[in-house]
Amino acid sequence: MLNSNLVTLVLLILCSFALGLFLCQVLIPVLRRMKAGQEIREEVTQHKSKAGTPTMGGLSFIGVSLLCLVFGIRYMRQGDYSALFVLVLALAFGVIGFLDDFFKVKLHRNLGLTAIQKALLQMAVSLLFLYVLYRNGLMTCDLYIPFVDVSLKVNPVVYMVFAVFVMVGCVNAVNLTDGLDGLSSGVTIPVMVFFTIAAFMMKRYNLALLPAALVGGLCAFLRYNFYPAKVFMGDTGSMFLGGVVCGMAFALDMPLILILVGLIYLTETLSVILQVGYFKLTHGKRIFKMTPIHHHFEKCGWSEKKVFAVFVSVTVVMCVLAWLGIQGRF
Repeated sequence: MLNSNLVTLVLLILCSFALGLFLCQVLIPVLRRMKAGQEIREEVTQHKSKAGTPTMGGLSFIGVSLLCLVFGIRYMRQGDYSALFVLVLALAFGVIGFLDDFFKVKLHRNLGLTAIQKALLQMAVSLLFLYVLYRNGLMTCDLYIPFVDVSLKVNPVVYMVFAVFVMVGCVNAVNLTDGLDGLSSGVTIPVMVFFTIAAFMMKRYNLALLPAALVGGLCAFLRYNFYPAKVFMGDTGSMFLGGVVCGMAFALDMPLILILVGLIYLTETLSVILQVGYFKLTHGKRIFKMTPIHHHFEKCGWSEKKVFAVFVSVTVVMCVLAWLGIQGRF
C-alpha cells in the first residue's frame, strides 16, 4: 500500500504542473498588454533581440506554490507550519524582486532598486525568518557538516550573522543565475527535487510540500522559459526561488548543504566577485570574458542550450552527492 504522504506529494506535483501551464498561458498575454518587457544590459549585445520579452513571469510559479497550503492543511492542524514559514519568507523576497521589476519596467532601465535598498530589505526579512524558526524550535544554532555526520556548536549571535549573510548571498546568487533562457528555472528544479525528498525522508511532510509544488510549477514555467524564451521570471521569480532555496536549507537545519546543491549559484556569484576584484587590482584586466560566468561560456562559443544542459547536469550530480552526504540525518 502506498504511503499516503507520498501520494499527496505526487498529486501536488501533477496539480502544480497543470496549474502552472494554465497560469503561464493566461499571464503571458497580460504581461504583453502591460508592456512589461525586459530591459537588456547594454554590454550583453548577443541578447539585444530579447529586449521587450515579457518579464515577471515568476508570478506563475509563485501562484502555484500556494497549492502547498491547500495540501498542507491537515499538517498545519497538527501544528506544523514549517512550509508556511518558508513560503512567507520566499514571498517577502518575491515582493522585493517585484519592486525591482516594477521600477525597471516603469522607468525603462535595467536597474531597479539600489544595491543598498535591496540588501537592507533582504537582511531584515532574513533575520525575521531565522528568529521565527528559532522560536518555534525548527532551527538550532548547530552547524551540520555533511558526509562526516557531525554538528558543531556555534554561538547564537555568530550563527545569526552567518545565517543572514548566507541567505542574502543565496537569494542574490539565484538572481544572478537568471541570465539565460531557462537557466535559473532549470537549475532550480533538481534542487527542489532534492529538498522534497530530503524533507520527506526526515518525516517533515509539511515542509516537503513547498518544493514539491515548485517542481511541478517550474517544469510548467520552463515550457515557456526555455530557449527561445517567451517569458522571463524577472527578479520577482528569481528572488522568490532564492528565498525557497535558502529557507529550505535552514528549515531543515543544514545550511552547508547549499554549497553542494547550489554549486552553480555559488559559481555564478564567485565569478562576479573575482572579476570585479581582479579588475580593480589590475586596473582593467579581466579573468573572464564576461560575468556572471554563463556569459563567459557564451562568449567562448557555447549556445544557450549547451550552457543550460551543462549547468543543469552539474546540479543534478551535486544534488545526488548532497543526498549521499546527509544519510546520517535519516
